[in-house]
Amino acid sequence: MTQTDYIRRTGEIEHYFDRTALEAWKRLTGDQPVSGIRATVRKGREEMRNTLAGWLPRDLTGWRILDAGCGAGILSLELMERGADVVGIDLSAQMVTFARKRAFERQAAMPGHSVKRGSVRFESGDMLDARLGHFDAVVSMDVLIHYTAANATEVLERLAERTSRSLIFTLAPGSFLLRAMLATGTLFPRRDRSPAIHPVNPERVVERLAARPTMQGWSAGRTHRVAVGFYISQAMEVTR
Repeated sequence: MTQTDYIRRTGEIEHYFDRTALEAWKRLTGDQPVSGIRATVRKGREEMRNTLAGWLPRDLTGWRILDAGCGAGILSLELMERGADVVGIDLSAQMVTFARKRAFERQAAMPGHSVKRGSVRFESGDMLDARLGHFDAVVSMDVLIHYTAANATEVLERLAERTSRSLIFTLAPGSFLLRAMLATGTLFPRRDRSPAIHPVNPERVVERLAARPTMQGWSAGRTHRVAVGFYISQAMEVTR
């Protein structure tokens, strides 16, 4: 993956979330009623979020976690409430503003003495920015689905350079159903359609990642596919 390719792709994703479908994603990640396709996507995303969070220890006190592509910040807030110090990074400045607002409202509604909490900081920028520092774990939900297998592998390798324990992420599995929905354009309403999703072989991506010389000491962990209506994604884990 060249730097030009990466900049072009991140620019497309940023444009989509900041200018094309911001309000649709706010509704999708909120609690107001939705219908049809969005309802299945919301249900699938909730199951996936619970899967990723469940692969981390219940008590995350002392952990520093990067939520790469944090979106509305739901997963970041849950990990923070379990004791982690979380950095939520997203290309979309508008989504980060929304995440900060949600964090303020959520924290204001929770008595400080009732839950042992860590911290959360939301930033707009590049998940590969070395200035973010080092982490115990990286979680990335439905971000790498927008990258080819080769590019996703390289992104994961670069994230691993600054991670000491685990990478937990999702990929778009190359299933017949997902390919059919992408081909017919029914995965999302046309006006809200996201940047191209790249179906891959998730196990093969992890296999190639673990085989790279820089990944010595890392190995494949758990995997779980979520398929709920129009939502299809596969959780993957790589641990040191």
